[in-house]
Amino acid sequence: MIKIFTSILVLFCLLAHGQTKRVLFLGNSATYVNDLPKMIDEIANSMGESLYIESNTLGGYTLKDHSADSTSLNKIMQGNWDFVVLQGSLLPSLPIEQVEIDVFPYAHYLDSVINVYNPCGETMFFMTWGKKNGDASNCAEWPPVCTYNGMDDLLRLRYRMMADSNNAVVIPVGAVWRYIRKNYPSIELYVPDEIHPSVAGSYAAACCFYTAFFRKDPSLITYDFTLNPSTAENIITAVKQVLYDSLSFWHIGEYDLVSDFTYNQLSGTTFQFISQSQNENGQFWDFGSAIDTSANPTFTFADSGTYPVQLSSFNQCDTIISNQVISVSVNPTKIEDVDKHEKLTIYPNPAGNKIFLNQTSYVGVSINILSLSGGNVLTINHLSSNEIDISSLRSGLYLIKFNKESETITQKLVIQK
Repeated sequence: MIKIFTSILVLFCLLAHGQTKRVLFLGNSATYVNDLPKMIDEIANSMGESLYIESNTLGGYTLKDHSADSTSLNKIMQGNWDFVVLQGSLLPSLPIEQVEIDVFPYAHYLDSVINVYNPCGETMFFMTWGKKNGDASNCAEWPPVCTYNGMDDLLRLRYRMMADSNNAVVIPVGAVWRYIRKNYPSIELYVPDEIHPSVAGSYAAACCFYTAFFRKDPSLITYDFTLNPSTAENIITAVKQVLYDSLSFWHIGEYDLVSDFTYNQLSGTTFQFISQSQNENGQFWDFGSAIDTSANPTFTFADSGTYPVQLSSFNQCDTIISNQVISVSVNPTKIEDVDKHEKLTIYPNPAGNKIFLNQTSYVGVSINILSLSGGNVLTINHLSSNEIDISSLRSGLYLIKFNKESETITQKLVIQK
C-alpha cells in the first residue's frame, strides 16, 4: 500500500510539470497598450511553454477601482489562477499619506481575496515606471515627482512595500526600464505622451513576466516580436541583469515548494538524513525497504552497497521529489576519516541571524557569502568557531563558499527574517 502511494506521488509530480500556467491580469492602459498579455503568450509559445490568460484592464483604473469592480472580483473568484497580476495607476508615487489611504488598503484587500479563492496562486504586483520627464501635473504640490528619477524611485519603493507587506511577488518592470534608459538610451520605451509604453517598453515587460512565470533565464528567448534583433537582445540583457539574476530580491520563487536533503554517516551503515526542503507541510522518505515521515530520520541500511533514497516534500498545492544515491560501506572507519569525508552541512537553513556548521574541521577557514548575482555580501577571513553571525544580511537566497586549503565548497543559504 505504501509503495502504491509513493508511485501516485511520483505520477502527480510528473503530470504537474509542464502544465499550462493560468494568469489573470487586472490593470489599466499600461497593460492593455500593445496587448501585453498576448505578447507574453507569444514569447511563452515560442519557448514551448503554455499560458492561459484573462484580463480586466480599463483606462485609468486604480487598485481601488478594481477592488469595487464586479468583473475583477468575479474573475478572481473563479479560482485556479497560478498568478494574479495587479497593476494600478501612478498613485503610488504620491505622498505616503495619500498612498496609505488610496492604494495600500486596496492592494491588501485584493491580495486577501486572491488568497481566499486561489490558495495555491501568487499575487504579483506589476511595478510600473515614472513618466519620461517626471509628473508636471503634480510637481508644484509634490516636488519629488518633478523628475523621472524621483517619480520612479517612489514607484519602486511603494510597489516593494505592497509586495513585502502582503508576502507577494513584485515584477520590476520599472526597474528594468531604468536599466535600459541608463545603459541603452537609444531604445525608446515611451510613446509620444511620455507615459504609455512603446512596443519596446511592452516587450521589456513581457520578458519580465515570462521570466517570473516560468523561473527561466530570459537569455534563452529568441522571439523578438517586431523589434530589431539587437534591440531585443539589449532588452533581454536588462531583464537578466535586473530580474533573473536577483529573483529572490523580488520574492520570485521565495514561496515555491523546494525538495532537497543532505545526510551524515553516523556509524557503519547508519545514516542521519536531514531535510533541507522549503515551504513544505510534510515529507515522505522512501528508503526502498522502509518508509518514514519524520523531518530528519535515522536509517540503518542492511549491508554495504549503493541505495537510492527519495524524499517527497509536499504542501497543499504541490509535491516535489528529490533523489540521491547513498554509498554505504561497513568497513571500519577511523573517527577522523569520518569527519574528513562527512558532508559539510549548515543549519538551520532557512536561517535567521546565525548559522552553524556540523563540522569543527572548518573552523579557521575563510568564507564568502554571495548574492545570486555574484556580488560578495560578507567575508570572514578566519572562522573562530562553527557559529557564523549573519544578522547583517537581509532575507533572500545566497551562496556561501568555504575556502579550505585547495578545496572550495559552495552551498545554498536561505535567510528568512
